[in-house]
Amino acid sequence: MWKELFRFNKTNRAWHLPIVAGSCVGIPLLIGFLIHDIEAGKLASLGALTILYIQSNKLVNRMMILMVCGFGFILSFSYGLIFSFNLWLTPIFLGLYTFGVHYALNRLELTKPPGNFFFIMVASIAITMPAHYSDISGSIGNFAMGVMIACVIALLYSIIVLSKISDAPAVVVVQKNLYVNITESIIYSVMVALALLVGILLKLENPYWVPISCMAVMQGISTKHIWTRAMQRVLGTFLGLGLTWLILEMDITVLGICISILILQTIVEFLIVRNYAIAAMFITTLTILLAEPNISLLETPDHLMITRFFDIVVGSIIGAVGGWFLYNERLHFFAKKHVKRTKVVLRKYKS
Repeated sequence: MWKELFRFNKTNRAWHLPIVAGSCVGIPLLIGFLIHDIEAGKLASLGALTILYIQSNKLVNRMMILMVCGFGFILSFSYGLIFSFNLWLTPIFLGLYTFGVHYALNRLELTKPPGNFFFIMVASIAITMPAHYSDISGSIGNFAMGVMIACVIALLYSIIVLSKISDAPAVVVVQKNLYVNITESIIYSVMVALALLVGILLKLENPYWVPISCMAVMQGISTKHIWTRAMQRVLGTFLGLGLTWLILEMDITVLGICISILILQTIVEFLIVRNYAIAAMFITTLTILLAEPNISLLETPDHLMITRFFDIVVGSIIGAVGGWFLYNERLHFFAKKHVKRTKVVLRKYKS
């Protein structure tokens, strides 16, 4: 496990893709800075994370997948804002949405990383945002603008790059049967709902950090991998908070924060497929600068560092427990048996 923790993996990811991802996230922020509305720019940058779902080496397929994911992003953000009216009901709504997202993505065979993570992340942030109904349409509009910017940049980038890339070798897609998909969807939904509920019960300033950390850890492909990711995330978070503290202690300007986010997103995309612990260091700094609901909160770095570390550690622990459930064969067998039994009972009832 310790070797896995610090191993630097090889990858065939194109070197220019991280630069494109960083540009997609940074450009909306810079536009927001120029029009003196940095909070709108941050919402647009959140939507621009759609670029991370760029897949396929065929232009039409790539843009179709990206636009579907972009629509899913807007749906996730809108769902979160609409159902944010009661804080104590948000865990239920977020859990139901997590079930639907995981189930739908598996049915559509859109399970390639980053998978369900960013859809749930966007919904988690939106569902805990203190928003008035009169502000919902404007917030969704700003968010959607970021999605559109990402799609335009992806189109231009793909036209330039894809003509120079030969078709990639066929990728084997492992299809999960209906029962496994239902079981996994239930586990994800319960753990995410529990994570948000814990964040609320602990009266955390921004409880969405707990389900986001939980989801990040549960992205592992095995129980061992999930526990490794949990350790990597805690270690990376600790180092990342130190980096964030250094940046904020430099009395950085709003423009400096915008440029920092652009650079950090580029670094994260370069490292995420190579070593998660090192990437988590920069992810922590990036998400704090990007996801904090008010730029003025960054002016109190000491309090912010302690709070974020606690949030992320709690979420990582819940995610590690969720990972055990996710890859427990006995639990899957038990769930499959009861789903089949329920279907038989329903058929008898209908007849």
